[in-house]
Amino acid sequence: MSKLGASMWFGAGMPDPAIATERLVLRPFVATDVDDLCAIQSRADVVRYLYWGVRTRAEVVDVLVDRAPMTRLDVEGDVLDLAVQRQDTGRVIGDVSLRLASLEHRQGEIGFVFHPDHQGQGYAREAATAMLDLAFGSAGLHRVYGRTDARNTASAGLMRRLGMRQEAHFVHNEMFKGEWSDELVYAVLAQEWTNSASTSRISAADSAMVASPTDSSTRRTPGTPVS
Repeated sequence: MSKLGASMWFGAGMPDPAIATERLVLRPFVATDVDDLCAIQSRADVVRYLYWGVRTRAEVVDVLVDRAPMTRLDVEGDVLDLAVQRQDTGRVIGDVSLRLASLEHRQGEIGFVFHPDHQGQGYAREAATAMLDLAFGSAGLHRVYGRTDARNTASAGLMRRLGMRQEAHFVHNEMFKGEWSDELVYAVLAQEWTNSASTSRISAADSAMVASPTDSSTRRTPGTPVS
């Protein structure tokens, strides 16, 4: 365990079981998730605003190998990347992540990607809420931000519903998949999250971590692993 300041705590690994919400389980990826993850990453509409393109099953297998150890926030740049599994079906419908962007300034970056067939039902918000509870709880972060392509209205809308405010609109800041694109930045502070009466809380999200985040996706994935 490492401490920075009065409340910073990292080095916590995901327990088993992981984070349970009302309808979901957020847990580390395992090898048997390959079919569900392939169903997501092989879709052109899913990767439209992500840095990588459509992936084959073999490529998804490699992705799972890379993601399996992403269960801790020990040092700056670490990513906690969790599969989002429906409790009723057992199927993985997406993923949500939290990158430790700065230790000194207690900053994190949230990312998420969901299968289009499971969008519009509140699953992305439920999973992202649990990850933000974790970020501002046991992880002790001060600010969490998310980035998305300005054309990705679903992603921007989700961040607004989470209570994140738009802090920036960068115009043509990047050549993205052969064309200039704009980037939106949304963020929320720990105190704002705690005081927010409109954002529902997922019970036991923090305690779970202490015991042992039409295209709902952020384009600017936290580090290289999130998809």
